[in-house]
Amino acid sequence: MEKKIIIITGGANGLGYELVEEAIKNNLFVCNIDRDSQKMTLLAEKFKGNYMGFIGDISDEEFVKETVEQISTIGEISVLINNAGEPSFKMPKDYSKIDIDKCFKGLEGMILFSTEVLKVKEEKNLKIVNIMSSAALRGNKQEAVYCATKWGEKGYTESLKAAYKGTSVKVIGVYPGGINTNFYKNSRDYVSEEKQNSFMDPKDVACIILSNVMSEKNLTVADIIIERNA
Repeated sequence: MEKKIIIITGGANGLGYELVEEAIKNNLFVCNIDRDSQKMTLLAEKFKGNYMGFIGDISDEEFVKETVEQISTIGEISVLINNAGEPSFKMPKDYSKIDIDKCFKGLEGMILFSTEVLKVKEEKNLKIVNIMSSAALRGNKQEAVYCATKWGEKGYTESLKAAYKGTSVKVIGVYPGGINTNFYKNSRDYVSEEKQNSFMDPKDVACIILSNVMSEKNLTVADIIIERNA
């Protein structure tokens, strides 16, 4: 039987890692994309069998094309989860081009991976899951560029839905609030460790996402908004 493959970008750490682990527990073959070579080496050793890792930059067009082409020879790509992204939490006057470029890599990768997977799948029998943030739903004080990226990702997601309405390509937008990961490690003036520890457990969030995405019921959950309890 041909392998049913789920591609997860940014799966070496945080929510992405929990998505990888949960997918493997559910007997899915996971292709994990991340640039953290050290962590990816460890994961390749840990997840033997239903796992393959690809180390590279999601905003590198040639890397994305080659990776998707290689994955398509392994089995059938059934789900693409665009999860990778980096934040930059600063006041608007403090941003530099480095911050802007870093934030926009997530949007670039989302578009590039979606484009290439749609090509190899011939635009059928596919779920595209774009994990964004509650920052795609509102503006936040120290997240101007990050919000701009996430609003762009939401616009891309809604456009994909419009383009493939009525087809077997299903597009799901995911908007989680604060998650307790190292996402905020370089922004302690904005999110303290104490505050971070009150955020959602990434394993819980991963379970909610995958339970909706992989449902066998005759329905599609179009949007998933996940907020922590006050």
